[in-house]
Amino acid sequence: MTVLELNKLVKRYGDFTAVSDLSLKVPKGAIYGLLGPNGAGKTTAIRMILDIVKPTSGELTILGSKSAMGVRERIGYLPEEKGLYKKMKAWAIIAYFARLKGVPAAVAKQRAFELLERYGLGDFANAKVETLSKGMGQKVQVLASIAHRPDFVILDEPFSGLDPSNQQVMEQVISDLNKEGATIIFSTHVMSHAERICDRILLIASAKKVFDGTVQQAKDLLPPRVRVAGEFSVEQLSSLPSVNSCFIDEDQMFSIDISSGCSPQQLMSECFDAKLSLDSFEYRQPDLHDVFLHLVGEEAKVATVR
Repeated sequence: MTVLELNKLVKRYGDFTAVSDLSLKVPKGAIYGLLGPNGAGKTTAIRMILDIVKPTSGELTILGSKSAMGVRERIGYLPEEKGLYKKMKAWAIIAYFARLKGVPAAVAKQRAFELLERYGLGDFANAKVETLSKGMGQKVQVLASIAHRPDFVILDEPFSGLDPSNQQVMEQVISDLNKEGATIIFSTHVMSHAERICDRILLIASAKKVFDGTVQQAKDLLPPRVRVAGEFSVEQLSSLPSVNSCFIDEDQMFSIDISSGCSPQQLMSECFDAKLSLDSFEYRQPDLHDVFLHLVGEEAKVATVR
């Protein structure tokens, strides 16, 4: 079952195109990472999905409806620009947002206390929002967006501003939601989060989709890389059958892309056969950060975190 389908969505503001020809299918139960540099069009895409802004052209279907407004009680949303009523208590604000989505008052209050306890804020349930740290306040807002137990959750930059401990809690929230049956889209610049918890990723750059697929499919776009050190030259390494390309990296090591169908073990054997003395030999598979830089280029280098 498809929870969300986008068909050639376009959003223009005058002569500026914020999103261009975006198509996507999100299956039920997926955790979809929405990745891209600042200004790529991620938030605009989310706002079109939620019917906050209308597309210039194209169509979408969400939870079987042509508009998110028709199924809004089944959707949870954490906006990029976050804000809470500072004078309200933590439990009260969570319960308030749950009630806005149709949850009875007594049930909303019970869920608020349960969620706060579950995610480490039980002792702060009666604290006013203005007394909470930034990380605590963000967790409260996340919990407020899911207290009605939505079928479909959209989180815009949920890890922004969180310390490593609270980032782990956020990962747990997303994982728990998914285990309970929710389909989730979240945007992020933190590649490690996307790599750990996403089933699939959508990468947008300069308003256009540049990749849509599984995390493993993304990694498969790049060959395995080996880094070696020793008394030899780029030319000597480049002449080996297993070497597709070779350059000296920022650590003054030889960085090697292995040819398709070859293995690190084969490369090491070729080095020995060529009598190249190795001081070190490091091998690793590409990660999402590598893929991001490869697909997006220079604009990604200031916009992502491993």
